[in-house]
This record gives sequence, C-alpha cells and structure tokens, in this order.
Amino acid sequence: MWISIITLFPEMFQALQVGVIGKAIKENRLILSCVNPRDFTTDARHSVDDRPYGGGTGMIMMVEPLYLALQAAKNAAPTTPTTIYLSPQGQLFNQATALQFKETTSLIFIAGRYEGIDERLIEQEVDQEWSIGDYILTGGELAAMVMVDATVRLLPGVVGDPASITQDSITTGLLKYPQYTRPELALNLPVPDVLLSGNHAAIQTWRLKQSLSRTAQRRPDLLEKRNLTNEEKSLLQALQKEKKPNQK
Repeated sequence: MWISIITLFPEMFQALQVGVIGKAIKENRLILSCVNPRDFTTDARHSVDDRPYGGGTGMIMMVEPLYLALQAAKNAAPTTPTTIYLSPQGQLFNQATALQFKETTSLIFIAGRYEGIDERLIEQEVDQEWSIGDYILTGGELAAMVMVDATVRLLPGVVGDPASITQDSITTGLLKYPQYTRPELALNLPVPDVLLSGNHAAIQTWRLKQSLSRTAQRRPDLLEKRNLTNEEKSLLQALQKEKKPNQK
C-alpha cells in the first residue's frame, strides 16, 4: 500500500516508524510519505493560512499551498489515489471502513489545522471526508495515524498471526472475551478453570459466552445489529437467568 499525508507537521508521523506499522514500512508492505504545504509557499513567512472571509475566529488554510502539495503527492502515487480529508464533518470511521481502505492501493490523507481548509479545495480535490469521533482535535494528524494504523495492520503479512485479526473485538461483531497468560495465580486471582482444562469445545463455548456477556453490558448496540445464531441466543438466555435479582 502507498500512503501520503499532507501535513504541516510531518515529524509527528515518526510515531508510525515503530511496532507493527514500522515493520510493514521496513518490509515495503507500506510506502509512507509526508508532503508539507509550507514547501510550496513563495512568501518569506511561508504562509499557509489567512483570515476567513466574512469574519469569524481563527485562521483558514489557504488553497494554493495545499493544492500544490496535493498535486505533488498525486504525481508520486503509483496508482490513482483516493484523497481523504480528516474532518469532524466526515463520516465516522470504523472497522468496516478500514477493511474497505485495505483494498485501495493508494491513499492521500489531508490533515487540516486551525479552523479547517478552504472549501474550494474540498469541492475540487477531496474524494471522501472521514472523522474518527465526535470530538475536536488540534489537527488531522492524529486522526490520520489512527486510520493508517487500523488499515495497514489488515494487509497480508503485517500482523504475525493472521488469525488474530479475525478474532479482534469489533471485527467479529462482538467484544473479545477476557484473556489470561502465565502464571496461573496472579494478584491472588486464578485463571478460570475451563482455560486449563484442555477441553477445546468447552473453552470455545466459554469464550463465546464471555464475549456475549461483555458486549451486552458494554456495547449493547452491537448486539442489536447482530444476526444471532441459535447458540448465541441460547447463551444469552442462560446469561439472563444467571443474573442476580438486583441486576438489570
């Protein structure tokens, strides 16, 4: 995958040089670059922003430096890229979106700053707008990093055990079950007996039941969207019966 970030702070993306994503870069599974709009300015101050027409607070990123930076990124792309602007007005990014992005060979992310970017650039050059949540960040860089990380880890060979990706929380439509490792006793708490039993069928049933329980308690909206199997319906009914009288 080829990804370019249009950003005033390319140094922030050094954070992606470590861990799983850093490994993907070293192995050339991901080609990641940054283009700084300041490099395309002509004035002594390298201005990239100006006051908004009509008045108002803050500053707006100007068209020309962004446009020239974007064209440089597009010219470097190995295939026709999808251009994404990180914005609180965009669609909410989720795991399904990451799976869609995984199938795209070239992506460009525009990380805005200040009060945003000139609308004319969005109208002419942006293919999609995406947000990572209903809150405001100081810029789009962190949002871009989140989306890059969530997408690139899905590429073949990036994560050591491919099966682990299919069992992640949210990916399955349920939250993941509790997990334990050695020693058997830690903080005066034991590992659940079933996990030590060697009975793989019982372990799978226990894990599914725990996933259903956690999802029902913490993310009931996920269960509402899920087409439950007969086994899942049965386990949920059993969980309801196990609840104490004062529990909801």
